[in-house]
Amino acid sequence: MNANTSRHNSAAWDESARLLSGTARDLPTGRHQIHKERLMAQIHAEQLDERTATAAPAKRRRSRLPRPAIALPAMTVALAGMVTAAIVTDNGSGGRGSGVATGPALTTEIGAASTKGVPQLLDRISLAAAQRSRPAVKPGQYIYIESKIADTFLKTVDDKTTLASHELHRRQVWNSPDGKKGWLIDPMVNENPEGEPLSLPDEQGSTTQAHLNDPSYDYLTALPTDPDELLARIYKETKGHGSSPDQEAFTTIGDLLRESYPPAELYPALFKAAAKIPGVVVVDEAEDAVGRHGVAVARLDETSGAREEWIFDKKTHVFLGERSVQVKQLNGSEVPVKPGTVNFTSAVLKRAVVDDIKQTPAQGG
Repeated sequence: MNANTSRHNSAAWDESARLLSGTARDLPTGRHQIHKERLMAQIHAEQLDERTATAAPAKRRRSRLPRPAIALPAMTVALAGMVTAAIVTDNGSGGRGSGVATGPALTTEIGAASTKGVPQLLDRISLAAAQRSRPAVKPGQYIYIESKIADTFLKTVDDKTTLASHELHRRQVWNSPDGKKGWLIDPMVNENPEGEPLSLPDEQGSTTQAHLNDPSYDYLTALPTDPDELLARIYKETKGHGSSPDQEAFTTIGDLLRESYPPAELYPALFKAAAKIPGVVVVDEAEDAVGRHGVAVARLDETSGAREEWIFDKKTHVFLGERSVQVKQLNGSEVPVKPGTVNFTSAVLKRAVVDDIKQTPAQGG
């Protein structure tokens, strides 16, 4: 989700990169070329991938969903000395892919949050996760995840900037268990409606090691399943990232819920670990990207003023999706981001193991 400024053009940018990493966090390198008008907010913690507005998209290891990240222009952030939450910049074209229209900024009612009942809810969610069938992924198979997503951004047309949103659209991704092969179909990313391959090594011969914010299935199988050990591992590996250690730990677990396939033993442990993070709340009423209502496990990022919500079915406690809602007004950019703005929203529709790339569960995978 990002803008069009060189990453190394001034000392101010270096400072803003450090600050912005609090909300941009660790993303796989390829996500920095989602489209040429949006190259500012997301910064890989290990390697800054500098691209120009005309750079061709590289083949990538995987293309996980970007974390919501509203960011002010680099100089503004550096001078302000703080990170802001989730706006990106677009010049009006709607993204590198041509299949996503834009419309008014997404908004919602802000649900009331409470710390009451957080452990009990996460216990029920963990129990439901442990009871659901989650087949292991074998070599040669692929993890298929289908979702619908939308996001909010700053749109500039004829020097006039407004708050707008990309309309809800379908996203499909396939990944091999070792993370070396995959396929992505997302009209906001792909110019080709048939999608594009995700593979390692890429066309430059580069490879990337799996890590918490860009895990392969094989990587996840090696994580501890004891909640205390798991949470300690998350804090250790994300140290120095995010707006605070607790917020980064919460967001890291959220990343794993949204577009990965945690093994059966790990999946319930993620919720038990989340219950131990300070500041976690329950939001009784929340809605995912396709309008399914549920209850949310959430945490407010005090730096950005945005609340990250994991949404679950109230009866089955199945994970439905995730969204980032602005709770406190964000000032300092051309357009203030008011409370109730939905910075990002997603709904997971299918998550399955299939036998071939580009195969879907309906095809008998």
